[in-house]
Amino acid sequence: MTDTPAAIAVDTGDLPLGGGLLAIVRPALDRLAHGGVLAVLSSSRAARDDLSTWCRIERHEHSCLTDENGRDRHLITRGALGVPRGVREHDVTLPQRVDPLTGRPRITSADVLAAAPFPARADRSTGLAPRGARVEPGGPEYPFALVERDRVAPPEVAQLFDQATSSQWDASRDIPWGDVRPLHPALEAAIGQVMTFLAENELSALYVPSRFIARIHPAYAEVAMFLATQMADEARHIDVFLKRARAAGGGLGVSSATSSRSLLSLFDPEDFTEASFLLSVLGEGTFLDLLRYVEEHAPDAATAEIARRTRVDEARHVHFGVAHVRHALSTDEALHRRLEDAVRRRAATLHDLASVPAPIHDALTVLAAGSDEPRAIARGHERYRALLDDMHEGRIKRLITAGFSPEQAQALSDLHTPNFM
Repeated sequence: MTDTPAAIAVDTGDLPLGGGLLAIVRPALDRLAHGGVLAVLSSSRAARDDLSTWCRIERHEHSCLTDENGRDRHLITRGALGVPRGVREHDVTLPQRVDPLTGRPRITSADVLAAAPFPARADRSTGLAPRGARVEPGGPEYPFALVERDRVAPPEVAQLFDQATSSQWDASRDIPWGDVRPLHPALEAAIGQVMTFLAENELSALYVPSRFIARIHPAYAEVAMFLATQMADEARHIDVFLKRARAAGGGLGVSSATSSRSLLSLFDPEDFTEASFLLSVLGEGTFLDLLRYVEEHAPDAATAEIARRTRVDEARHVHFGVAHVRHALSTDEALHRRLEDAVRRRAATLHDLASVPAPIHDALTVLAAGSDEPRAIARGHERYRALLDDMHEGRIKRLITAGFSPEQAQALSDLHTPNFM
């Protein structure tokens, strides 16, 4: 309730204190500010002493007890402790928009965020209380590290969460597995190698966000919720890649030391923005071009559909990463240097990795060639080289969109790991 009355009267009938009386008294007191007066009419003789004792325990003042036509009239002055007075959630009515596809009313997460905006800084002592709840004092302080809106919550995260929840698909049912047939051995081996590489890199995209979810204050729950959908996406991608590798008997390929070292370095950043920048803006952004390449050169409809669906999911993850970094950069100019330093540190750690892992280089060449015939391999190699150029150009565009200058974007893209992720 937005208006705070100075006094309220309630009738509790013959309810005793332990038999439901407080279910009427407490909400009524909750409507009052400190110093407001509640008049309680009661026919319960047991409540006479009990209510006075309860008020003393709860730090309310039981100011008087009078007889009113054979019934007790208790006057209670609300104390300063207890749940703070504030606008209640039920004072806000969320809009119901009509879904253009189903014609049914819907309420989006973006509507919720508009009604209950992110605070600039969250209070660790509110624990796991949802944003908008009125928090009773005296609770413990939780060890959340991410408590600043501008370092954790881009404004469009609620829309991205809505998109994620409406775009889930089933790796068992939604892929045309019946189109998979045994391929030429060289091409089948290439598919197995590419899918192994994709699954390995997606495991990093599963584990890295998981390190930060428990650090995010619930005031920014939409960010944690979005990261949970990202992890669900990655789990589905890993599943579908491994299914495709084994679907026609080809099996898995090689996990290179280059990939292992490169992916391990994604676990180094302890800062959420740095980790999102390296993983989602640079790494997953580069994978958008790789997935488009796999879709374009897929030998069957199932492989093409796998690449298409996973690319749609990854585009959403990249969107979050770019939005997160862009918003953080707009509020902290020094962040440019910190993110550049994160890329340079990673590049220094991987300074001796000069090229794409040989197994994936060869597999991507054969995939584009469609066979291991020399003329086809020549064409496949040209397409593979064009992919590397596309990845570089795509990284530069995303970095500029995120808030870097063209010169900064060029330098950072040049330093990106040859493992793509």
